[in-house]
Amino acid sequence: MAATHTIHSNHHHFGWDNSLQPVMTVAPGDSMEIDTVDSSGGQLTVNSTVEDVTALDFEMVNPVTGPIRVDGAEPGDILKVTIDHFVPSGWGWTAVIPGFGLLADQFAEPALHTWRYDPNALSPSAYGPGGRVPLKPFCGTIGVAPAADGLHSVMPPRRVGGNMDIRDLCAGSVLYLPVEVAGALFSIGDTHAAQGDGEVCGTAIESPMSVGLSFELIKQTPLAFPRYETEGPVSRHFDQKGYQVTTGIGVDLMQGARDAVSGMIDLLSSQQGVSAVEAYMLCSVCADLRISEIVDQPNWVVSMYFPKIVFD
Repeated sequence: MAATHTIHSNHHHFGWDNSLQPVMTVAPGDSMEIDTVDSSGGQLTVNSTVEDVTALDFEMVNPVTGPIRVDGAEPGDILKVTIDHFVPSGWGWTAVIPGFGLLADQFAEPALHTWRYDPNALSPSAYGPGGRVPLKPFCGTIGVAPAADGLHSVMPPRRVGGNMDIRDLCAGSVLYLPVEVAGALFSIGDTHAAQGDGEVCGTAIESPMSVGLSFELIKQTPLAFPRYETEGPVSRHFDQKGYQVTTGIGVDLMQGARDAVSGMIDLLSSQQGVSAVEAYMLCSVCADLRISEIVDQPNWVVSMYFPKIVFD
């Protein structure tokens, strides 16, 4: 019979390492309730100021709860993770961290916005004069241990998952992860209340939560990279009133992305009267960066979609 287990947020670690001892062993079919710590590792709170961003200890950021050993998991298997629900905390933060983010060279000074939201209704959360951001909780970091020995940073995503920051890994989604070590050694963290595709300033609405999920194994099935399924439409919380869209066009996709984001920052600043850094953080939590065209050589098109519902 399937069991339900709870793991508290004090069982967390700060890097992928296949030598870490699991905090619990579960069977395929079991369900979990897992508490997470926010991506600052508890260093930022709803009452923090921008000075606290400057004082961040980066050895303590991006903690993940776990690892959890899945009985019977072997290299070459797939770990199927069904995300059942989230229990949000009701608060979060978004920051510009010097040296981090798509436009780090343009935004060299720290900035911080803290959020309060209704954890039950998940009604849109206020931002500045007139802005309201629709919420959609999801897991930013979710993965299993790599086969390579030693400690590996949580920051970059990798073949076995990790800090992928995929907004659609929300309640109802199913994630498939390639297993590289015995027991899989699953960990999760970096939960968000909302994020735009791209997370352009480097942070979303970073918010501690409890996550409900369950595991299954698919034996000896090759999988090169993670894949996932969604339960239904993925952007209806933003779609109701359409979008404003800026573009970047050229031979380099990264520069195109930068140009599209810079264009949206300028547009929001002129239309809504927000500062450039406020517009940058707002783009990170609710605007979607998309590749619109990648076949008409030599130039590619990157678009930034900003939902009109935020200011309507």
